[in-house]
Order: sequence, then C-alpha cells, then structure tokens
Amino acid sequence: MSKRSLLKSIFLSAFFLGVSTAEAQTRTKADSDVVIFGKKYTNNEIQENPAVVKCASTEYEARLQAQDPGRMTDAQFEAWLAPLVEKAKMDKSQNNGIITIPVVVHVIHSGQPVGFQANISDNQVISQITAMNNDYRKVFGSRGDNTDPVGADIMIQFALAKVDPNGNPTNGIDRVNLCQTSWNPDDVDVKVKPQTIWDPNSYLNMWTVNFSVQGLLGYAQFPSGSGLAGMPGNGGAANSDGVVAGYRAFGSSDFNDGTFNLMPGSDLGRTMTHEVGHFLGLRHLWGDGGCTVDDFCNDTPNSSSAGNAQYNCNDLQDSCPSSPGLDMVRNYMNYTNDFCMNIFTNDQKARIVAVMNNSPRRASLKTSTKDVPIALFPNDAEVKIENVCAGAGCDIITNQFKLTIYNRGTSTLSSAVINYSFNGGPNQVYNWTGSLLQDKSSTVTVSIPTGTVLTSVSASIQTVNGVADQRATNNTDTKAFGAPVYPFTTVVFRLQQDIYGDETSWEIRNGAGTILYSGGPYADTSPTMPALITQTWTLPLNDCYTFKIFDSFGDGINSGYGAGYFDIKSQDGTTVIYSGGSFEDEDRTIFKLSSNLATSEALQAQFEVYPNPAKDVLNVTKVSNRALYTIYSSIGQVVAKGKVQDNKVNVSGLATGAYIITVSDGEFSGNVKFIKR
Repeated sequence: MSKRSLLKSIFLSAFFLGVSTAEAQTRTKADSDVVIFGKKYTNNEIQENPAVVKCASTEYEARLQAQDPGRMTDAQFEAWLAPLVEKAKMDKSQNNGIITIPVVVHVIHSGQPVGFQANISDNQVISQITAMNNDYRKVFGSRGDNTDPVGADIMIQFALAKVDPNGNPTNGIDRVNLCQTSWNPDDVDVKVKPQTIWDPNSYLNMWTVNFSVQGLLGYAQFPSGSGLAGMPGNGGAANSDGVVAGYRAFGSSDFNDGTFNLMPGSDLGRTMTHEVGHFLGLRHLWGDGGCTVDDFCNDTPNSSSAGNAQYNCNDLQDSCPSSPGLDMVRNYMNYTNDFCMNIFTNDQKARIVAVMNNSPRRASLKTSTKDVPIALFPNDAEVKIENVCAGAGCDIITNQFKLTIYNRGTSTLSSAVINYSFNGGPNQVYNWTGSLLQDKSSTVTVSIPTGTVLTSVSASIQTVNGVADQRATNNTDTKAFGAPVYPFTTVVFRLQQDIYGDETSWEIRNGAGTILYSGGPYADTSPTMPALITQTWTLPLNDCYTFKIFDSFGDGINSGYGAGYFDIKSQDGTTVIYSGGSFEDEDRTIFKLSSNLATSEALQAQFEVYPNPAKDVLNVTKVSNRALYTIYSSIGQVVAKGKVQDNKVNVSGLATGAYIITVSDGEFSGNVKFIKR
C-alpha cells in the first residue's frame, strides 16, 4: 500500500465539502474498509455511525467534477442558481401548475423470480411512487403531511411511464437481468446505467440494485446549469443521469401486500424522496460541511454534519448552538429514520422551481408526455429475450434460454404462439398458455440441445389469444450472446495511470489461463501525472482473452487524483475493444479473436449511418435485426450501448462532439465515426 502526503488530503477536501482529513497521513485500505467514489470509510466509522455512508450523492458529485473539468463546481452552480431562486420566490405564477414527471424504474437483478430479493415486485415499485407523491405534495392525512409554517407542497408529482422509448406501451418498470448479484457504485455508473438508461430528457430514471457496499442506501446525480449564458457548456453525463437506491430501501411498508423486502428504518420510501431531492437540486441540511456551511435555504436552520445524524426524532436537537434555530430533524434532506421525515420547506421549493425552470434536462421533464397513455388494444403482447448467465468465458454453453411474455393489452392474455430461432437456425414454435392481466408477465424456459454454444436468439410473437397481435412494434426481440469477436491479431494497449501508480497493476490471459502480458505496480509520481504507457500486443487468433486491471486502494485510476484511463484498440485505432478508468478494486473484460469473421472494414462497408452530424436520432442501415451498438467518446469511454431498434439509435442525450459507434450483429463488428450536434 502507498503512503499519502498532506497534499492528498488538501486535494480531497477541495471536492468533498466537510469531509474529514483523517486520511491525510496514509493511503491504506483494510479488507473491511469500503471506498465509495474515491472516498474511504473505515469499518470503525461505519460501525460507530452507519449514516456516514447512507447517501453518496456528495461523493458522486465530487467524482463527476473530478472526471469532467467542464462540469460546474459547487460554487459555480450555486452562483448560477441563487438569482434564479430569488426570481422563483418573487414570481409566484411559476408555482401555479402541478408538474408530473414520468418515471422509469430499472429493476436490476440476477435472475430471481419477480418478487424475490433484488427482483422486487410491481407493488413494491408502485408503493415508492405513492410515497414520493405523498411527500412532495404534502398530501393531507398521509405521512407527508405536516403543520409546520414553513412546510411546502412542492407541487411536483411522479407517475410511472406509460410509453417506452420506442413508442410502445409500458408500465414504467424495466426488469433487467445483468447476471451479477451485487454492485459497487462505480460499476453501477459504468456498467449498469449506460446499457439500461432511457432518454433522460423524457424520463426520471431510477435504478434499484443490490449494493455491495455496507450501509449505502442510495445516491443521485445533481442537476447542471450548463448550456446557459456565462456557464460551462457541458451539462454533465446524460447516460448516468438519475437516481439509484438499494432494493431494500425502495418502497413503503405502508402498502406491503406481503411481497415487499424492505430494511427496517428505511422502509417508508424516504430514501428516494431524499435522493430525488438531490436530483432536483437540494443539498443536505448541513450543506455537506458543518455549522458554517450553508444549504442555501434560509428556512432550514444550520446543523453540524452527517456525523450527528440521530434516529429518535429529537425535535429539540441543536447541533449548532451559535446559529439560530433548532435542527430541522424531520426534513427529508436530513439523515434520520424514514418515520421521522415529513417536511420540505418553502425555500427548498423555490430552489426546486428554479432548477425545473432552468436546468436543461430537468426543464425538459416538465413537457415530457411519456406518462400519458397511448391507445391500447385488447390483444397486444410483448416478448423479451433474457440474458443467459453462464460462466466467465467467451462462449455461452447452455441447454436453454428464457423468454418473458408481457401482456400489454386490455384483455387477459391466455395464449400466445411465438416463433424463435437460435444461432441463425430455422424457426421453431413455442406455444405459451397461462393467465396474465394487463402489464403482468411470465418468464418461460426454452430448451435447446445440451452443449450448444449460444451466439444469438430471435423471437417473434405470431398470435395472441388465438388472433393476430394488434400491435406489431413490440412483437420481436433479438439478442446476441457471448464475448465480442474481432478478426485481428495485433492490438494496442494504452494506460494513463493516476498519480498513485503503486496501486495499479494489470494482466491479460489466454483461454488456458496463461498470462501473456502484465504490468505494475508502478512508481508513485505524486503530485505530477506519469507518462502514458503504450504497448502493442500480438495475440493468436481463435482464442479467448481476459483482461483485468486492479487498484489496491479501491478507487480506480480516475477518481480525482489525475484523469487516468486505459483502452484496448485495434492497431489502426478504429475499433475499441474496451476502455475505462472509473472502477473500484478491479475492472475486466473478455473478448475473442477469430479468423472465421469478415473484417471490420467489410461490415463498415455494409452499414451506414445518417444524418451525420446527428441531433437526436442516428439512422443505421444495412444491419440485421439483432444488431447491437456501443458508442465511444473521443477518449474511448463508453457513453451508450444497446440494441439497434428499427434501424435507429437515440443520441439525443449525448453532449455535442465526435463519437465512434461500433455495430455488431454477433458475426461482424465495425465502426463509424459521427458527430453529435
């Protein structure tokens, strides 16, 4: 482990308001310690005060600022927001309309049945939306009601989306099996969000996950004022915008139908009330500092810090005796048990109004109509191919895959005929029978020959309830399986470490487990950045390769101590195999090199993209209906990924600039550069 100087503490405190300088002397990490977005918490800290890691929104914002120099600092954001808040207080007409924000909840699980562990039930999700509406609207007679003279009805309410990004009906609950039982916050940002997010200009994205970090309940991405006169143009990462919660802190036990799995003390939905408050521009009551640090709301008396969080609803607590007023223990932006919380204030409301009127992606939510139902038909089913979780190698070797059938019609779904094929083979028929009410689903297992190396599956609904399906746009799905495959033998590896190189090491192994290349630990270069490392690897064809990079402290190489990154590309630089930098203890990827594929240039000649430059939608032509895409920034970071839907890719959430889009259909992979305007 490396020794850290006082400079480290100064650098850290520049980003983390009110964070202790206890880490100033050393940079060590015990097995029982946790690191959240670059900030270490010892096991003793967690045991003495579990609230210390209750909400990671402040740490997350510091990480975003460290990674993106164009993102506003806290001081810049507050300087921009302050006059807008005053305007909101003066202009009462802005408060006359109720805003409804469409919500999508991405339930991230590892294959459990609905209602078990991380794959929480529909009703648990719905209870969370109800709890937030009670809190934000100060609904009379609910837990969100209060008689405090500064208590405010925020006049914002939330509704699960009724229309998905493809224009099809949805219940606003997106269940995704990502084949991993638990997640650290960095992996949520790098691996979960980009491949599941819906357009953040139209939806408030919420994710429920099983956190691997002890005590962490949730975190949110703060709004940005960028794009306005006099402010930096970068509005923050669109592909990470939203709110995340542990699945046991999502929902309210007030509405428990027996299927809920909630944590005592955090079982009334207030984690999301709190985190959405951050999403809408609110700070912790202690200003993420102490008695001398402001949350920029005059009607919330100063309080000292998260370390003074208390859970007995003590309304007489005064942690800042030199400042007027008692602690507002019951405020939603405080740290306390869910049953203690029940107030937003008028100044907090003014702050939210200013953000909703002026912060770009927040303002667009005011006019989104994704919560407005579209015309429904009696007989309408949707099919989805589930991920296959099978081992850590390049090939998926299995004897089955799973399909999920959703009833999107108004009639009870009792039967469906589904055509399916795998690995490009002939169509086969699956006859489903059951009883599904509207928006309910059934997951079925389709058997295939034992030992099949599964590369792709296609499925298409033929009939529902004995008649033709009345909506064709949600009848088909395709999915590619296995590691990505590339047709070249020479790859280039680049590594830009942060200033603490002795924490960094890496290796690449072949399918037999033999280490072919490796590096690190390196020398510390604090306070200056080390030189870029570039290596050329020659890797034999027709083999599987596993690359791993490690950080012994647990904060990756891009956490505020230098903009570290790594990437693995083709020799000509046009194909990005993998890239990253933001992780905790370890990041990895698996890929395959094969001589049986056409060259990427061949696919490049097959598919085209237009318009180029693109503003909202990038059209992708001449690809199969199973094509997948990954979009990389100019420095090789993954910014979006998903399936090419109807030959279109939504790029509206990307910042202006140059990108590379990689398109793969399971047999070919190629790249095209495009400009987002």
